[in-house]
Amino acid sequence: MNTYTEVIDYLYSRLPMFTRDGASAYKKDLDRTIALCEAVDNPHNKFKTIHVAGTNGKGSSSHMLAAILAKSGYKTGLYTSPHLVDFRERIRINGEQITEQFVVDYVNNQKDLMEEIQPSFFEATVAMAFDYFAQEKVDIAIIEVGLGGRLDSTNIITPEVCLITNIGMDHMNLLGDTIEQIAAEKAGIIKANIPVIISETNPNTAPVFIDKATDVLAPIKFADQYITATRLYKDELLQHVRIESDFKSKEYDLDLTGSYQLKNVVGVLAVVHELCRLGFNITEDNLKYALSHVQVLTGLQGRWQTLSSSPLIICDTGHNEDGIKEVIKNLNEVSYNTLHIVIGAMKDKDLDHMLPYLPKDAKYYFANPDMPRAMEASELALKAQTHGLNGNVCGSVINALEEAKSCYQQGDLIFVGGSNFVVAEVLQGMA
Repeated sequence: MNTYTEVIDYLYSRLPMFTRDGASAYKKDLDRTIALCEAVDNPHNKFKTIHVAGTNGKGSSSHMLAAILAKSGYKTGLYTSPHLVDFRERIRINGEQITEQFVVDYVNNQKDLMEEIQPSFFEATVAMAFDYFAQEKVDIAIIEVGLGGRLDSTNIITPEVCLITNIGMDHMNLLGDTIEQIAAEKAGIIKANIPVIISETNPNTAPVFIDKATDVLAPIKFADQYITATRLYKDELLQHVRIESDFKSKEYDLDLTGSYQLKNVVGVLAVVHELCRLGFNITEDNLKYALSHVQVLTGLQGRWQTLSSSPLIICDTGHNEDGIKEVIKNLNEVSYNTLHIVIGAMKDKDLDHMLPYLPKDAKYYFANPDMPRAMEASELALKAQTHGLNGNVCGSVINALEEAKSCYQQGDLIFVGGSNFVVAEVLQGMA
């Protein structure tokens, strides 16, 4: 394989992908990741890491931390998933995507081993990221968990600190059907003597995290118990927040403007405090700059992102109960005449944890992303009707967006969401 396109086609076609194959691509051990990393001299042991897990908020939190560390002068790796437009979004250093040539060389060098051990797409990508970060000699890398924690491919690292964000009901077919069971899987990243920060205190999950931390002698802190974030006001570009901790009050501007970022920034700042205790040099000026320039510094997309002002189009990747609740909270802060919602979902998504929270007075444009895991737009429309949500069956995501735009009138709002992959196709279509 000589070209980047050939290599990406190989990865997509030959390796099981969760985005395509669902649960069958979720490997319930770390053996293949360990084998791939051993083949390139265990690169994950050659740089420092921060491990980030959670149901919602882990992507935004990871990008915030990457922005802060990069602005503070550290060569900072960032591994996240899924990508929205380009595979290389998953692996970045100081905001720059992995080079196409490295992807080509890595896959060609590891192809025989991949054919032998049959890793998932995610396992191969994790090993590639670790090898890239090691070869580029990063100072530290932010590693976002893909799914769960305990059995996630990223869980072979020994981080400086762990962060666990919001815990909610998602991927119940793999992680458990109670909040406590899901929390236990996320708690799997907690390791002996490694400090762990929990962004949000939940009386149902806190005992799970405390028990695991106690078992392995990991220092544990609940960020929201000693740091609070309050929005002062919001404009088109930024939300302005007051942070209070240890009787100190500071103000920050966040370019991630979703209301849910108030929960995330509390956990991020708690991790920053921990990093400073460990000897990292993060000044107040660099911290403030980074939090107001996360999108520029890291390339983050899809988090309450305004795609167009005329027509007004906003997208968000929230795709589970807690994510949708936050979307509704943000929608309620926007003035509009008619709300048009372009929406799609995956076949394995428990829609009873999503659909009841969506507004019944909106006009819906039901779509199916272009992948086998996607629920047919007609099926989604039928399920939505049982919850009083009505609209048009549009087929493809782009058709749905175009139909929404044709119905749009000045003063309306088009919202795009329900799935990462709906947002991804709109971003690709508007690129």
